[in-house]
Amino acid sequence: MPLHPEIARTLAALPTPPEGSLDPVAMRAAEGTHAVSLEERLPLHTVEDVTVRTASGDVPVRVYTPDGAENHGLLVYFHGGAFFLGSLDTHDHVARSLAKETGLKVISVGYRLAPEAAFPAGLDDCYAVVRWAAEQAEALAWDGGTFAVAGDSSGGTFAAAIAARAHDDGFHRITHQVLYYPSLDLDFDTARYASLRENAVGYGMETAGLGPFNAFYLGSGADPADPLVSPIKRADLTGLPPALIVTAQYDPLRDEGELYGARLRKAGVATEVSRYEGAGHGFVQHFGWIPEYHAVFARTRAFLERQP
Repeated sequence: MPLHPEIARTLAALPTPPEGSLDPVAMRAAEGTHAVSLEERLPLHTVEDVTVRTASGDVPVRVYTPDGAENHGLLVYFHGGAFFLGSLDTHDHVARSLAKETGLKVISVGYRLAPEAAFPAGLDDCYAVVRWAAEQAEALAWDGGTFAVAGDSSGGTFAAAIAARAHDDGFHRITHQVLYYPSLDLDFDTARYASLRENAVGYGMETAGLGPFNAFYLGSGADPADPLVSPIKRADLTGLPPALIVTAQYDPLRDEGELYGARLRKAGVATEVSRYEGAGHGFVQHFGWIPEYHAVFARTRAFLERQP
């Protein structure tokens, strides 16, 4: 199907990006102005900002409790933003929708960003919060069921990498991984995936921009050949937690997500791959208000309710 008309209208109204090198500080400031005001945010039972103390420093997190139930499953969420953008505030509406629609307690992680924080700082922060959540299971009123990791775009990269890292460390608490249009292969050779060519121009995130946007992360020491950077490079996927991989029809990253899903299935991992037609990269964050795309949260809930 063609690009959704609401998405097409929004993209047509966007100003032409300025020429020259990217300025991460200015881009973060501009992104922050688009965060939904506190008064307009989806109400939940409680939303609490917490500081998690880790071996590498303090990590801010935001804990979303959807209702007044005594216990909940847990979902640790990592926001996207090409490893140098995004924050607890820019993705607050995504975390709220996840909590509301899944019924889980969501812990959103304000991890350190590139280039100021070199690899693997952000990944380490996310993993440390996952381990903290397990250690604080009683205080967080975990119900003993779902303990998921989830992320969108580069946050999906972290979710996949952490699921693998936890497996290798013998930490088997993670029950599910949810990857929304994940960046799983940071080798951006356009010969690798047809979607890098088919969706190169005109759908919001363009193939030519992948290199510059990810340069802050790769330039900080992240090696695209490292499976913790490019999870699709991992040779052995057996034993990983069940996965839901959401892709978008007009996303340059579509094919690597779908290939990863196929490889997980081949390795015996219960995996669902769901392509959203008419959508481009970032649709959960930017267009989750459109009913057919908001349905991704119900799909997530159905997946998470299937216990492995």
